[in-house]
Amino acid sequence: MREPLTENRIPYVLDCYMKKKVVVAMSGGVDSSCAAAILLAQGYDVIGMTLKLWSAKDCGKTKDKSCCSLNDAEDARKVAGKLGIPFYVMDCHKEFSEKVIDYFCDEYLNARTPNPCIVCNNEIKFGFLFDKARALGGDYVATGHYAKVEYDKSNNRFLLKRSVDKNKDQSYVLFGLTQDKLSRILFPMGEYTKDRVRQTAKWFELSVADKKESQEICFVDQDKYGEFLKERLGDKIKPGKIVNKDGKVLGSHKGVCFYTIGQRKGMGIADKHPLYVVEIDKKENKIIVGTAQDLKKKKFKVKDLNWIAGEEPKSPFSAETKIRYNHPAAPAEIELLKNNEAQVEFDQAQQAVTPGQAAVFYKNDTVLGGGWIE
Repeated sequence: MREPLTENRIPYVLDCYMKKKVVVAMSGGVDSSCAAAILLAQGYDVIGMTLKLWSAKDCGKTKDKSCCSLNDAEDARKVAGKLGIPFYVMDCHKEFSEKVIDYFCDEYLNARTPNPCIVCNNEIKFGFLFDKARALGGDYVATGHYAKVEYDKSNNRFLLKRSVDKNKDQSYVLFGLTQDKLSRILFPMGEYTKDRVRQTAKWFELSVADKKESQEICFVDQDKYGEFLKERLGDKIKPGKIVNKDGKVLGSHKGVCFYTIGQRKGMGIADKHPLYVVEIDKKENKIIVGTAQDLKKKKFKVKDLNWIAGEEPKSPFSAETKIRYNHPAAPAEIELLKNNEAQVEFDQAQQAVTPGQAAVFYKNDTVLGGGWIE
């Protein structure tokens, strides 16, 4: 039922009396649109759903091409019309604000660098959307994520795996899912490369086949983070000092929320060597800078672990470990601690281990689990 598609045909693998209902999260982009088309061709009873993440007065205020913009919602509606499937727009701006936006701002305020995509997946796409899918009688939820779900008969578990297209793989941002949710998720894009997705969308004659994709966080442009945080945090933002590792004052900062580990630009200080943010001291309200070599780190802790494969590994264990979305996984030794925490030690020091980001553990292409970097 989850067999990959062949190059030349779209198989109809379900008889009508076996049809399962799947609710597809449709953002108006080519990936989710193609996912809906493929599932329909495979014989599923498909329902399209766009999530409205902003209130009417705020939609498009911070980013013209936010994922609930009118243009994107209309694109999703057009695709649903082309496919002949039911289509709904669900308002979840309150949930998105409380679960994602508040988290995003609070993490920056507390000198951590948030990963809102992971939280949105946990709370909205596979939280709010799951509830709405159940209300519509849905058996599955599907998205355009590049990842794979496979069932391991030997262990009676569902496994999250990297996608065929390693350059587009999104398994990292899905580590927070559970066995229950994995059992009811479909990721059609997991068997596709991006080029083949566009070819397939053209085969289905979808209007979004050549639509440009966004590489940024959906709700704010990267160069507008400061404005976004100023508007929401206001007088909670406090200026402070920029110091080197020896404590020498080199300048002043505008607030810890405007800085992240590894940052080089925007500090207003000069030195004979390039300087980077190597630490953020929330308690003392200081930004500590150093060289590129100072950014390298071997050992760190993670908290709030989730073992998506369903079983906590025996400690200690070795795993390929990713510390951010575009980080090539590196070998590390993981030792489990009390209070659902772990200590991670890379075989070789890695650049910019950043509090607030996720550390995700892999065995070959399978996601074992992960946690949040402290």
